[in-house]
Amino acid sequence: MSSCGFWPGRGSVPEPVFYAYAYPEPKGFKDYHIEPPEACYDTNLNEFLLPYEVVRSAKSLDEILLSFLQTTFDAAAACGNWDRLALERH
Repeated sequence: MSSCGFWPGRGSVPEPVFYAYAYPEPKGFKDYHIEPPEACYDTNLNEFLLPYEVVRSAKSLDEILLSFLQTTFDAAAACGNWDRLALERH
């Protein structure tokens, strides 16, 4: 499963972030190249995080957020050996 969303900030992640994770996490997922460069993998949460401020202050909000969502999905699909032709519609 690939999941993503928005966290408004609280508790262990006090600032707003976009997040993405795969469950069960496939081998190599956390080391996959994710865009934009400001995104990082949090080893405590086992998910990628992209600070809201990075998206909010970007010249192209849609482009930077889509790059995060697409590359984290690509990471889950590639590392999980998903049959993307059978799963995706274009």
